[in-house]
Amino acid sequence: MKRLLTLCIMHCALCIAMAQGVDHAQMNRFVDNLMAQMTLQEKIGQLNLPVTGDIITGTAVSGNVVDQIKSGKVGGLFNMKGVKSIRQLQEVAVKQSRLGIPLIFGMDVIHGYETVFPIPFALSMSWDMDAIRNSARIAAVEATADGICWTFSPMVDVCREPRWGRMSEGNGEDPFLGAAICRAMIEGYQGTDLTDRATMMSCVKHFALYGAPEAGRDYNTVDMSRVRMFNEYFPPYQAGAEAGAGSFMTSFNTIDYIPATGNRWLMTEVLRDRWGFDGFVVTDYTAISEMINHGMGDLQQVSALALNAGTDMDMVAEGFLGTLEQSLSEGKVTMEAIDQACRRILEAKYKLGLFDDPYRYLDDKRAKKEIFTAEHRAAARKLATETFVLLQNNDNVLPLKRTGKIALVGPLANTRANMPGTWSVAATSDRYSTLLEAMQRATKGKA
Repeated sequence: MKRLLTLCIMHCALCIAMAQGVDHAQMNRFVDNLMAQMTLQEKIGQLNLPVTGDIITGTAVSGNVVDQIKSGKVGGLFNMKGVKSIRQLQEVAVKQSRLGIPLIFGMDVIHGYETVFPIPFALSMSWDMDAIRNSARIAAVEATADGICWTFSPMVDVCREPRWGRMSEGNGEDPFLGAAICRAMIEGYQGTDLTDRATMMSCVKHFALYGAPEAGRDYNTVDMSRVRMFNEYFPPYQAGAEAGAGSFMTSFNTIDYIPATGNRWLMTEVLRDRWGFDGFVVTDYTAISEMINHGMGDLQQVSALALNAGTDMDMVAEGFLGTLEQSLSEGKVTMEAIDQACRRILEAKYKLGLFDDPYRYLDDKRAKKEIFTAEHRAAARKLATETFVLLQNNDNVLPLKRTGKIALVGPLANTRANMPGTWSVAATSDRYSTLLEAMQRATKGKA
């Protein structure tokens, strides 16, 4: 039975790889040859994901990024916007580092790029998988036209805890719906061929159980039975692995009192061995150093814990970069574990076609023609109409009558920056009307 299950998982992974246009034998030969030329420091460098100064979603702790790139100490960057800026750093990696390994560029493209769609929680209310898939496709078209090839989406955490403030980025409380949306989003982002310049690698997050912290407190403990995990919370994550997501992101919370980022049962036994996931695992923002606060040891100890658990890439904390060499010399990690993590990052870059053309996502002409188009805005507007949920319409107050006065009350009534909704890091708010401006325009001459 175990052998049959293993064969089924291998067959599933092979089908996904073939569907995405990857020749595994050719990729393995390429990666083997490249890794044979890499020093230990360069291998560890591939596991380092600093943040740039463009869009900060947390406290930046990275040092001089350009110098790190030149010395082969950076595997990718995230939240940098614009073809020109991205090209400058990609050229540093390709032309000024010893082996010229290209960087992978990621961003929180959560519900659209510059064309903004409803927040994920609202998207789920449409139950329209075709429209949701199309929203991810449009996001991929725009983001890749601006140099981004990796998105930290979909966020599929099931949430039944109303005190948890992050639920706006997820799909609600239903695991079946969450799994369907996860598949649709991955299909929209990745398409059938990741080397297509209009597709990007997805990242399923946050693995796992991030939406069930005690008392709704972010980063807190999750104490849950395995039965409930697999039946009520795991289905959307499993759907992401089976749909061929290129990457997963760890969560901050603990599971069985071990932080997810350092939880081998979660990252290896469930994600890889049981579900057959063959992509790479990246931490959330400083999730490795956050394990110190959970009492798991100092930075060296938690970094070794994360690598041994099956975590491949360290976002911002620089725990891998600063401690793995010492941990290797002290026998706390193995060269095999470092090699495996490095291989997974290089494979992702190979699948994206970056070794074939490091500048494939840096076409200025695409950026001018394919971002914030009338067609994309029409699709977003149409999908928005499908997500409006009216609980009551007492006395037929809607649609608004054309006579009388309207009181528009609240802190969001005339604020432009809040119009795109949460996690709209690439949005250009100067292009949007405030609610007050839109209502004034709609009712002009009708009162």
